[in-house]
Amino acid sequence: MIDHTGIGVSDYARSRAFYTEALGAIGLVKVMEFPADGPTGCNMAGFGPPGKPEFWIAGGQPNEPRIHVAFRVDSHADVDAFYLAAMAAGGRDNGPPGIRAHYHPDYYGAFVLDPDGHNIEAVCHCPEVE
Repeated sequence: MIDHTGIGVSDYARSRAFYTEALGAIGLVKVMEFPADGPTGCNMAGFGPPGKPEFWIAGGQPNEPRIHVAFRVDSHADVDAFYLAAMAAGGRDNGPPGIRAHYHPDYYGAFVLDPDGHNIEAVCHCPEVE
């Protein structure tokens, strides 16, 4: 339903490095990048599956209030990998990997605050496969 979305970040280089690592753990890559002197007028990077930028960061002012973005993944292991990569890249814990039964019985997610405090999540809606 949503083709793409984006957020503002205060330190573009730091956020680009954070998202490269965190999203790379779930198979999303930096697909496009524009310099500040390019057509957008600010540093921008688009991340997504190869060939399709779906999530953008733009240098400047971070959104107020901070934004929550959830990335749907295929397995609990993907959620775990996202969380570990995001934490190693400088994210702050906002809810470690686990079942969030208050959403539904198979909701397995992890929440990390990015360098600007945006709440970034990886979520799997499938039951754990043994």
